[in-house]
Amino acid sequence: MKVDRIVAAVDCGPVVNPDPLVAQIEGGILMGLSTTLKEQIEFANGGVKSANFNDYGLIRMSETPEIEVHVVKSREKIGGIGEVGVPPAAPAVANAFFNATGVRIRRLPLNPETVRKALLEKD
Repeated sequence: MKVDRIVAAVDCGPVVNPDPLVAQIEGGILMGLSTTLKEQIEFANGGVKSANFNDYGLIRMSETPEIEVHVVKSREKIGGIGEVGVPPAAPAVANAFFNATGVRIRRLPLNPETVRKALLEKD
């Protein structure tokens, strides 16, 4: 599975400097995408098998989709931004997969094994 493009809209009240806000959203999206597509802790022999980054999947720069962030111009009270880019990643990718295939996946990560199993169960 590959994500080519992500578009995000953010409304957090007036923004004084949008650059850090956009960077925060982009980073959150990548963190969420990594969790959605790759991250998985494996267990063996009564403990954690994943020891370091060499055997723990993370999204690579070459896999990074085009990210477009729109900051909504708002006159509401100034708010915060936090990690709002992270939570929508998994549902957005899973819903896009459903729209393309008609198959719902409710287990992460959406790696080749998970996707293959879901597609086989459909038939």
